[in-house]
Amino acid sequence: MNAAPALIGYMAAVGFAAPQLLLRSNWPHRAPVLAVLVWQALALSFSLSAALTAYHLATPTEHLHAGFVGVLHACGLHDGVARPDPGTAEQLATALPGAVLLSLLGSFVWHVVRACRARNRHRRTLDIVGYHSDRLHATVLPYGTPAAYCLPGRASRIVVSDTAVRLLSARQLDAVLEHERAHVAGRHHLVLATAEAFGSVFRWVPLARHAKEQTALLLEMIADDRAVRTHSHAVFATAMYEMAAGRAPRGAFAVGGHTVMIRLRRVLALDGGPHPVVSGAAGVTAAVAPLLPLLLACPPNLV
Repeated sequence: MNAAPALIGYMAAVGFAAPQLLLRSNWPHRAPVLAVLVWQALALSFSLSAALTAYHLATPTEHLHAGFVGVLHACGLHDGVARPDPGTAEQLATALPGAVLLSLLGSFVWHVVRACRARNRHRRTLDIVGYHSDRLHATVLPYGTPAAYCLPGRASRIVVSDTAVRLLSARQLDAVLEHERAHVAGRHHLVLATAEAFGSVFRWVPLARHAKEQTALLLEMIADDRAVRTHSHAVFATAMYEMAAGRAPRGAFAVGGHTVMIRLRRVLALDGGPHPVVSGAAGVTAAVAPLLPLLLACPPNLV
């Protein structure tokens, strides 16, 4: 039996219904790390479903394992395996899923390279107009607005404006810098690049649009949580308020920005994590979602 209808239905549920359920829930802001994993798992699940759907549409009367035989032959691993018919359907069965996956990989590489080039250009500018502070372990930039951001990557750099250094107390400034260090240590730029790549390839799907937006917000919340582990909520919240107008260049993460009010209310709310049952269900979703397209495409033979 061809699995294309089941896969298409699953894609509709994951791509259109699942984002609305997540957006209406309040647990993601209380467990941002887990929420990022769920968004990433749904994106991976949708991508696999799209690739497998393309395969089944190209071979409507074949089972998934026939395609695997073709892949084995393409890789030279054909000993003891009957050679598949090199027809148009078989060629499409290999080319269409490959095109889906290669487009995602190419989009990821493009976003990473583009952001890397932007960061490198900005670093060269910082070398000219800024100066390194050994005390802060950061680059201080002359700028009239209190701001702080990081340039992640291999040559990572944390940047803070001289206005922020003058305006914030020592504890506030250290909390802000800890927020930026969290972005660098967590390699958040790569996580965001995966969401951006998925959004570029499937931009017509609500899941892609919301995954990109929510991932960026949740990564900021993850960095906020690291800052309040070593500093009081009040200290970090006042620093966020002072730096709300700060912006970051392309490829950077900033304490301020358009999401600061959402994050500020979250920091001041002092809520605990979600209920263990909710956390467990979200964890199971993140683990199982990428496997469901494979089960739909190649269900176990129970006969």
